[in-house]
Amino acid sequence: MAITAFPTVDKCASIGRQRDTVVADLDGTLLRGRNSFAYLALIAFEAGGILRLLFLVLTAPIAGLLYYFVSESAGIQVLIFATFAGLRICDIESIARAVLPKFYSSDLHPESWRVFSSCRKRCVLTANPRIMVEAFLKDFLGADLVLGTEIGTYKGRATGFVKNPGVLIGKNKADSLKKAFGDEQPEIGLGDRQTDIPFMTLCKEGYIVPPKPDVKAVTHDKLPKALVFHDGRLVQKPTPLLAVLTILWIPIGFPLACLRIAAGSLLPMSMVYYALWALGVRVTVKGNPPPPVKSSLRRSGVLFICSHRTLLDPIFLSTALGRPIPAVTYSVSRLSEIISPIKTVRLSRDRATDASMIKKLLQQGDLAICPEGTTCREPFPLRFSALLAELTDELVVPVAMENRMSMFRGTTAGGWKGIDLFYFFMNPSPACEVTFLTKLPAELTCKSGKSSHEVAN
Repeated sequence: MAITAFPTVDKCASIGRQRDTVVADLDGTLLRGRNSFAYLALIAFEAGGILRLLFLVLTAPIAGLLYYFVSESAGIQVLIFATFAGLRICDIESIARAVLPKFYSSDLHPESWRVFSSCRKRCVLTANPRIMVEAFLKDFLGADLVLGTEIGTYKGRATGFVKNPGVLIGKNKADSLKKAFGDEQPEIGLGDRQTDIPFMTLCKEGYIVPPKPDVKAVTHDKLPKALVFHDGRLVQKPTPLLAVLTILWIPIGFPLACLRIAAGSLLPMSMVYYALWALGVRVTVKGNPPPPVKSSLRRSGVLFICSHRTLLDPIFLSTALGRPIPAVTYSVSRLSEIISPIKTVRLSRDRATDASMIKKLLQQGDLAICPEGTTCREPFPLRFSALLAELTDELVVPVAMENRMSMFRGTTAGGWKGIDLFYFFMNPSPACEVTFLTKLPAELTCKSGKSSHEVAN
């Protein structure tokens, strides 16, 4: 049977499917893209570093030749070995939970998702290793069952070899479906290529998802679970071209990052803005920054309330003002403290102790604080700590920070935070926009009768 014998997915009704079961392929069906190289490259880079990514890139042409001249299974096995061999299973699982969902959810096919989300029971069959796709499919798409290629393990590490029955394509997909469902026949089967026919014929209805590169992906607000926190160093999905460019750029980007960090750490703060600009770092200032208050007239320093994008936010604030502004932090690496051009003070996470310390610092001068408590990459702030509202009724200036990175993320949750700033400055032309907002009016402070939670909100 030819794949064209099946109707296209847009012909599949999604109304009244509340009791139905759907079985779908992943690449090219639930996802718009038909190639999983980018997701394998993410695991290779995040778990194995730049050398593992280089190994995968060099292996990819060999896998391509095997794919076309030997078998699809042989090509996939080579890519799996190059990606997973020797990696710790716990690292792979962590990346599957915290890194891949951001990229997978940006590639969700709208027609396939319309049908998939309308059914009660949802199953995914994929040639990808199950360990790398299961977290996204179950947590974000509501899949009940994920059947994928199983990789071998030894003492907590992946061997890179696949277990029987091998790569889940063609007949192996159909056999896995039979084993999982027994005599039960799923109502809907979704596929996109000839090797999906065996499992699609086991379903009551089969629909083909034709390749349409221009189709727009499902927006994040349509997912069952909101994507708020995500990790990983790479900004863009590493296609083969971007993976090569990343490998070629790092030997240039790392020395450049060291030079940028040295300029920010060693030069007077009044000169940092111009030095960073000359080295390709753009700092844009918007709004009206408050001028420094003479110590003889000061009752309390200005409390700058910053949204939190990277650990560099207080430094860019100081750069925008042209003077060093001390900052309080919850957690920062010892290396970052040593090379920081501004004073950093660690919070103890004890409310009374921290409040007392911050009030003393404000009596000495201006202070920067990021009340979200952690960085967020999405275009919205997290809830602010109510503690900030109790610190001062004098000058409270909100500052919106927006960072632009084209290649590397300047924050991490699972990696070593000590090199966060190196990754930020390794971007070819990183940028930060510092927007000074209107001072908090007196009627919105605790002094006017507002609760600390109201002021924080």
